[in-house]
Amino acid sequence: MEYLAYADGDDKVNTALTVGGAPDLVLEGPQRLVSNWGNGGYMVDLSDMLDETDKSEIAASALGCATSADGKLYMYPLVMTAHCMAVNLNAFQEAGADQYLDLDSHTWTTDDFIKAVEALYAHYNDTVGAVFCAGQGGDQGTRALVNNLYGASFVNGTHDGYTWDDPNNIKALELLRDMDGIEFDASLAGGDEIAKFYQGILKMAFCWNIQQQTDPNGAGTGTGKTLTGDDIAFMAFPSQDGSASLCGGWWGFGIFDNGDAARIEAAKTFIKYMCDSEHTAEAVKTATFYPARSAAEGTDLSNVWAGNDLMAEYNKLLPMLGEYYEDTKGWTQARTSWWNMLQDIGEGAGIAETVATFQAEANAAG
Repeated sequence: MEYLAYADGDDKVNTALTVGGAPDLVLEGPQRLVSNWGNGGYMVDLSDMLDETDKSEIAASALGCATSADGKLYMYPLVMTAHCMAVNLNAFQEAGADQYLDLDSHTWTTDDFIKAVEALYAHYNDTVGAVFCAGQGGDQGTRALVNNLYGASFVNGTHDGYTWDDPNNIKALELLRDMDGIEFDASLAGGDEIAKFYQGILKMAFCWNIQQQTDPNGAGTGTGKTLTGDDIAFMAFPSQDGSASLCGGWWGFGIFDNGDAARIEAAKTFIKYMCDSEHTAEAVKTATFYPARSAAEGTDLSNVWAGNDLMAEYNKLLPMLGEYYEDTKGWTQARTSWWNMLQDIGEGAGIAETVATFQAEANAAG
């Protein structure tokens, strides 16, 4: 078994595929398992592992993102979460910006966000939040930030084109670039932003989910951390009315089709053990996310996190999950175009023109 890192994980798998040496199993999300390797013809269709009980127990959002457009199941769901953002509660309190946070619902409005950044910048006179754009790592955070501020879309309803030139996206990008205290930073990707947040340099993080808070060391946050979990408040992204649409995280197992029927069956046995057996609750707890199904072979999974106050509180975000759109055509190019676009905007390029250019690049790839 090998643990893959964001820095080189894709390259390792793609190289293995090129030379015919792919692993039997991989634990990943639908962007890679379905949109990339599945649609590329490298994965085994796992549809025969699902009976009607499985289909009723697995969350519709998990099944939907695990299934290709032509109905093939390339990811057997295990866990899920909602991506969000986080704030340094101590810093907000010192700056008097905590008044703009609803810490019960973990929501805030766009106006609240603007006022909070103004208060933080007035107090610290420095960058408090970074629109990171060194690469695609954590890009779900910058997408959700931009889309939620004024209620814009990222893709069209049929998932065959990108809609970054939505006037409300343009408005959000203009707001972020003009705000004192917010900086477009081409030296940071998502993991780098989290590290600076934990070090107290940034007062908010846009690349966040429950695992970053429960396991900061596992999140690759580096050294020099000054924050602990109790110093951090997780928040939905700001929106005009406070009702955010969050990007989800779904993870599960896929099997690479290496042409060996016996190894494929062995891999399916492993998946069954992890994702649909009396051992699934233990697997979910190890992942420190939420189960993608309500029960597994008669074992109720709804109370997996009973007694864990933080996990129970974070569960408030799951109803805010928005649509899964990472199956849109040209997705691989779109992710590259997005962070390149943010870099150019941060360097002062005309926003509307730049968005149109990179949106066209992403759409052309579809």
